[in-house]
Amino acid sequence: MGVRSSKAVDPVVSRRYSSESEATLVVRRRPHMVNGGGFVVSNSKQQVVFTVDGCGVLGTKDKLVLKNGDGNDLLLIRKMGGMVQALNMVHKKWEGFGYDKEGTEKLLFTLKDPKESCLVQHGLIRILVHGKPKISTCNIYNNNYVQIRGSFAERDCNIMDSDGRNIAEVRIEKEMEEMVGNKKDLYNIIVKANVDQAFIVGVIAVLDYIHGESTIC
Repeated sequence: MGVRSSKAVDPVVSRRYSSESEATLVVRRRPHMVNGGGFVVSNSKQQVVFTVDGCGVLGTKDKLVLKNGDGNDLLLIRKMGGMVQALNMVHKKWEGFGYDKEGTEKLLFTLKDPKESCLVQHGLIRILVHGKPKISTCNIYNNNYVQIRGSFAERDCNIMDSDGRNIAEVRIEKEMEEMVGNKKDLYNIIVKANVDQAFIVGVIAVLDYIHGESTIC
């Protein structure tokens, strides 16, 4: 199979979080007992580019906040409540909100964690998640289909676009696993050129919570 050229993928959060070249991000989980959990994302220069706070920090279950390296909020991610959630006990629906220039929340994507595969859509974003431990997340944004294949729990999954191109990967290096002793504590997100890194990290934050890891209480 020949190598396919990379193409720009329209951003979900902001174009400023896309890079013209492939980027390797390092995710390090924060311990609950020390600082409330969540995780920190660094670039190849060991600079913090994103942080994710979960309920251990926020004091609220089913709620996540993605921030940039300067500590500014980029995404508010929360599980739906109220009547809709009461009628949908099996399928847990998550919503990711960004902010406009006035600071008003705007819905960017939705995500479901069903026992069996199902689909939900809002606007340009559509995400599908298949059971555990194998997770397959699909979305439609700006008419591009994206699928995550593999196991997030094992830190071994590929994120592909509608043409079968990898746009991001979650991986654990053997050296990293030997260093920390737990592959869940330190792993890589490899994001291809022109892909919104903030959106990728936001989806991974939800998967982290779904699996009862660093972002959950």
